[in-house]
Amino acid sequence: MTNLNTPYGLVPVKNSPFVEIPKNYYYIPSSYATALFIGDPVVKTGTSNTVNVTSAGRSFNAGSLPEINKATAGDNNAITGVIIGFLANPTNLNAAYNPASTERVAIVADNPLQEFEIQEETAGTALAATSVGLNANLVYAESGSTITGLSGAELDTSTPATTSTFQLKILRLVDAPDNAIGQHAKWRVKINNHTEANATAGI
Repeated sequence: MTNLNTPYGLVPVKNSPFVEIPKNYYYIPSSYATALFIGDPVVKTGTSNTVNVTSAGRSFNAGSLPEINKATAGDNNAITGVIIGFLANPTNLNAAYNPASTERVAIVADNPLQEFEIQEETAGTALAATSVGLNANLVYAESGSTITGLSGAELDTSTPATTSTFQLKILRLVDAPDNAIGQHAKWRVKINNHTEANATAGI
């Protein structure tokens, strides 16, 4: 079976012990000149909003929104969570993503126990059943879509190993009728190199 090539970044799935997806609000400053998409992995920058922020009728005190950037793909680059939405932008209600240099409040799935689905990249050798339990990194070979608002982040098939500093832990293949091991397969993963938890070696 040929898998469809439909990159969408990281999509959170409901998993025990969560009844719903745990999430928190984070800050994207207008000084950040990179567009962000739903499904993008992000990382805290070490600061927060320095003034009060009002967004979509909500007010956030200074210091209450940790600032984020898009997480860098590759070994040793930690991840805080994944964007699952944005508070509405009253100046552009049709935007499904956050354009570069646009202040926004992002909604991020940031619990270290959260599991996600992600598509493996097009290039290289496809992951195998024996890849389950190993760690791997992200790759940004595809761009985020300004139409759907979805991320282009994918699972890097060139890196699976036991290395504890790799970004994602491969849990299992997504068990679905339209998904099989091979190019563009969808996998269930967990963030391994997480800013809120300790990274662990694969098995």
